[in-house]
Amino acid sequence: MALARGSDRTWLVALATAMWGTDALWRQPLATSLPSASVVFWEHVIIVLLLAPLLPRAWRALAACGWRERIAMITVGVGSSALATALFTTAFKVGDPVTPLVLQKLQPIFAAVASYALLRERLSARYFAFAVPALVGAWLLAFEDPLHIEVSQVVPALLALGAAALWAAGTVLGRFVSSRIPARDVTALRFSIGLPAAAVVLLASGSPVAVGWDNAFGLVLLALIPGLIALGLYYVGLSTTPAARATLAELSFPATAAIVGVFVLGAELSATQWIGFVLVVAMVAGLGWHERVSRVKVVEAPEVVPSR
Repeated sequence: MALARGSDRTWLVALATAMWGTDALWRQPLATSLPSASVVFWEHVIIVLLLAPLLPRAWRALAACGWRERIAMITVGVGSSALATALFTTAFKVGDPVTPLVLQKLQPIFAAVASYALLRERLSARYFAFAVPALVGAWLLAFEDPLHIEVSQVVPALLALGAAALWAAGTVLGRFVSSRIPARDVTALRFSIGLPAAAVVLLASGSPVAVGWDNAFGLVLLALIPGLIALGLYYVGLSTTPAARATLAELSFPATAAIVGVFVLGAELSATQWIGFVLVVAMVAGLGWHERVSRVKVVEAPEVVPSR
């Protein structure tokens, strides 16, 4: 049984992930004084503290689910929330800065395959009419010169592919879980499960736990805006939006990041990057509009029956 007409919230997924694009506003100042593992750890600590009143209910909701939901939620919390970020960051440290960005663009492809295999979502031909231009736009937006890209090192390539696969799994499994558990509980579970994983990454990297009170305000803003608020909205949208469609809506993230980079951080975009920006915005907006007004959806998602 497909989702009821009018219940689609592709627009909300796009709005939430657009908020992730503001990440650089808060993370860039922190990156100059703190290791990434320390920042990720304290993001999780702050959010878990804020969500503490919701944790008993969230864990009861997960306990009432079947083993599939529990495994899915652990994968989202550990893999997508902490490990993927660590892999992506490590890819930049051990290799060139281009390879991770190139391979991260494969995330929608991983998500589309996983959504078919795990959720039985069916893609129509119209899906690719939005997906292909959106992926081309994301590629153009990522690189100043899109025709001179070299993916030369195996290790950073594998790390980046691992991160992309985990983020794609987070979208698909998040959709799977959020159709059974309220969005606020999924958000609380993701960060409470991700916190121990972030602590392990912190200790393994040898990064400091103490970050200084002068970084506290920036960490709180980072945890709240592109973190807690954005992810809360994301799971509300994902609960009624097929994963294959949501992963395209997530391309609003690099578009917002480009706006922040140009108008706030003083970056400059080449002509092809502006073309990519327009393509991404047009395809994400067009996808949301199409799904709200058209009887023929680009993704048909069967209703998921809770398991026990």
